[in-house]
Amino acid sequence: MKTRMPLVLALLAGTVLTAAQPAPGPPGLRFADVTAAAGIKFTHNSGRAGKKYLPETLGAGGAFFDADGDGWLDVLLINSKDWKPKGKTSLHGLYRNNKNGTFTDVTRGSGLDVEMYGLGVAVADADNDGRPDVYITALEGDRLFKNVSAGGKVKFQDVTAASGIKNASFGTSAAWFDYDRDGKADLFVANYVQWSAEKDLWCSLDGATKSYCTPESYKATLSKLYRNLGGGKFQDVTAKAGMAQEGKALGVAVLDVDVDGWPDVFVANDTQPNKLYRNRRNGTFTEEGLEAGVAFGEDGVARGAMGVDAADYDRSGRPHLLVGNFSNEMLALYHNEGSGIFVDEAPASAVGRASLLTLTFGVFFFDADLDGLLDLFAANGHIEEEIGRVQPRVSYKQAPLLFRNLGAGKFESLGARLGPDFNRPIVARGAAYGDYDKDGDLDVLLTTNHGPARLLRNDGGNRNHWISVRTVGTKSNRDGLGAVVRVTSPGAGKQWNTVRSGSSYCSQSDLALTFGLGKDTKATLEVEWPSGQKQRFEGVAANQLVTIEEGKGIVARSGSAAR
Repeated sequence: MKTRMPLVLALLAGTVLTAAQPAPGPPGLRFADVTAAAGIKFTHNSGRAGKKYLPETLGAGGAFFDADGDGWLDVLLINSKDWKPKGKTSLHGLYRNNKNGTFTDVTRGSGLDVEMYGLGVAVADADNDGRPDVYITALEGDRLFKNVSAGGKVKFQDVTAASGIKNASFGTSAAWFDYDRDGKADLFVANYVQWSAEKDLWCSLDGATKSYCTPESYKATLSKLYRNLGGGKFQDVTAKAGMAQEGKALGVAVLDVDVDGWPDVFVANDTQPNKLYRNRRNGTFTEEGLEAGVAFGEDGVARGAMGVDAADYDRSGRPHLLVGNFSNEMLALYHNEGSGIFVDEAPASAVGRASLLTLTFGVFFFDADLDGLLDLFAANGHIEEEIGRVQPRVSYKQAPLLFRNLGAGKFESLGARLGPDFNRPIVARGAAYGDYDKDGDLDVLLTTNHGPARLLRNDGGNRNHWISVRTVGTKSNRDGLGAVVRVTSPGAGKQWNTVRSGSSYCSQSDLALTFGLGKDTKATLEVEWPSGQKQRFEGVAANQLVTIEEGKGIVARSGSAAR
């Protein structure tokens, strides 16, 4: 890995700013900011009041999920709060989908109308009752909310105390997954550093005025693994599972590194080595980040890692990793070589060149143009408002990035071709995707630090055909977390993905899997469930969302092909 350093230096010296113009992008693909038209009026409150407290730089995330079970994606936006309480002035934002491109704010009375210094969110059916539950990470203590919606009314109940979950360790991102394949969704929570207002440190960019401290100033803490015991109870099994290792964790992704059917865990640590926990199929994990080549950057130094996602972007049959890093570090695109080793492909690609000066939090793989190849999205924004004074080439507000997958491991940055709404500089943090308007293509939800949330509607991505799959487990966990869906069609070829919670940064994308089919109008679907059961469906029409239940088959359809 050290042999790549001359190439990296060459990139930094020249091609970063003089790269050739990429080929024309997909015709008609644009992203429109429809936040106001959709009725979403939410502004994140970091609590900033001039004291430059570390947590103020990190919040907060958001989620796409169907809160009320009507088949349409709703939106949840996480809020932080003032350091001196003023009485429920900074609530989370729960927006119910009106099925016509607009949303209604249903926060008050929902049970999620609580004030907390929230940071992240993860959604899954924790109790297998058919309704998605919500876990919110927070500085002062995470909370688990059980979904008790009924009769068309959205309602959640705080069950944290009864659940046995006790995490007050500066929680950031979280992910639900069935690590022991017992049919119940377990929970991993990424925790950041040991910090309190009383022990806040004084740091400065210029030696005269206080600035936000970097994480090196604070001690690391332990992330947590909670095993789902059933009956609404969870047990802290962090030490027993072999995960009691300190880190300054901001992101978590679930992936099956060796494709053995058991979920592994990647943890993105800020200025400390990343962790890769390999599942030993007996309730324990072995940390192999260093051996796998994902712990450090190419120079052997730990990077400022934030968000992360995992998927097979080159159809090698193995999941790869995308990691958002600090400015002047570029994104990491770790290619899974299949031998237990990952190689960072970003420095030699458009991904590295275009992302060098950005500070990336939310990241994910998704097929923006539905051509059958997974594209890369990065949400960017710095932590220090005055960064431009000391680093003139780095901005506080930064535009997001979208890299189109050209195949054969190559990407192009689409940049300005996606429209002015997409390219507006913001201080982004969380990012999630989902088809909220049910037109087939994937829309993007962005959160900003101490600023308004943004809903970007994908316009033109559905010029190609597509198929989406929602899984319902019976013997497996209800959401089908860990299920592998394979899609085969004549032109688009063979694709696969895994149903997973977590990824990105402090956010939750829709659990349904969307596959671009290009010009194909039919596809074959196969589902491999965590229980070991397999199902196959031939000649499934494109342009529809199909719900597949374990042991039964396709139990519901929606979309143009289903009408």
